[in-house]
Amino acid sequence: MTQTNIQKAFKPCKNYLPSWIWNPIRSLFTAIGTPIRFSVRSGHFKSSFKKFAVSAKGEPIPWYTYPCIDFIRHRSYDGKTVLEFGGGQSTLWWAPRAKNIVTFEGDHDWYDEIKGSMPANVDLFLVSMDSPERCVSEVNKILAERNYGKFDVIIIDGLFRLQMIDIARQALADSGAIICDDAEGYGFYEGFKDSGLNRVDFFGYSPGVILPHCSSIFFGNGSFLFDPQHLIPVIAQE
Repeated sequence: MTQTNIQKAFKPCKNYLPSWIWNPIRSLFTAIGTPIRFSVRSGHFKSSFKKFAVSAKGEPIPWYTYPCIDFIRHRSYDGKTVLEFGGGQSTLWWAPRAKNIVTFEGDHDWYDEIKGSMPANVDLFLVSMDSPERCVSEVNKILAERNYGKFDVIIIDGLFRLQMIDIARQALADSGAIICDDAEGYGFYEGFKDSGLNRVDFFGYSPGVILPHCSSIFFGNGSFLFDPQHLIPVIAQE
């Protein structure tokens, strides 16, 4: 296993200090340093103050759990199309990675705030949140009129999430995947349990959020996200 810079820096201490001195130092550093290092390097610290999901460099990232973000960011989305229910920071993260992004937003104020910052490959639509039925009708109408076809990645992170499941399943490409944030709620389990799709849950913290929760990915057997040919990255060195 490749050593990290921290391991290399502490190696002389481990080699030359007696264990009764070294072990408490190591334990104290691990207990205090690990959460601080995680918060700073992941962007959690900066996100907490900005109240937006950002990386340590201040760049937009999705508001999914960090294990889910780590998983999806090591995949290629060249030529892929993305459908989002709920937009914002995630839209800005997906836009430079994928070919086209179609985003539906239900909050009028938030729509007005983000529409001016959307890249050219993003189609952003405002839909009604007056009722689930009206929202579904407007989403289906736009998808049909624009003739987008199937999508490689679909994210359910807004609107009436339970009602978006059927739309997502119908719009999903055979090799695609559906990402559901806050998957422990909103009826995601009940909505997908008889779908025939596989599921992987990513539990953990999200940018600027104090409590852990779950982002889940639903996918068929041929999903490009879960191709076993993908290398396993050493994220400790990133």
